[in-house]
Amino acid sequence: MPDPVSLPIDVTEIQRLLPHRYPFLLIDRVTEFEAHKRILAYKNVTINEEFFQGHFPRQPVMPGVLVIEALAQAGGVLTQLSHGGHAHAGLYYLVKIDNAKFSRMVVPGDRLELEIIVKREIRNMTLYLGTARVDGQQVACAEILCAEVKG
Repeated sequence: MPDPVSLPIDVTEIQRLLPHRYPFLLIDRVTEFEAHKRILAYKNVTINEEFFQGHFPRQPVMPGVLVIEALAQAGGVLTQLSHGGHAHAGLYYLVKIDNAKFSRMVVPGDRLELEIIVKREIRNMTLYLGTARVDGQQVACAEILCAEVKG
């Protein structure tokens, strides 16, 4: 049984759980967690994000693919915490995205809330349902499949 998780989880602990680093670490904090079931995390979106230099300079918008990546990273934290927060022998890779929908743009100043629910775990793969929200309104959702690849 995994050790109890002390919430909130800050970016230092997230960096221990995920291999991602600037500019591709897209989670700032975890506020809710239920092992093998659900996680709630967020990213503070600021104008200092590197991708805003080119997407788009006069009307900055967070690329939808990065919103999906943030959801996948939240899924990775959920899986790591569900297994006791110990680093696995391999890495988890995003291998499939289904039913992605984008409802609203994410812009500087937004707090991107990332909710992940485990739909199914099969051997070395996990299927997540991800929903991204800003101010309680859905901005994107998708089914995300991630797989562990042994190192």
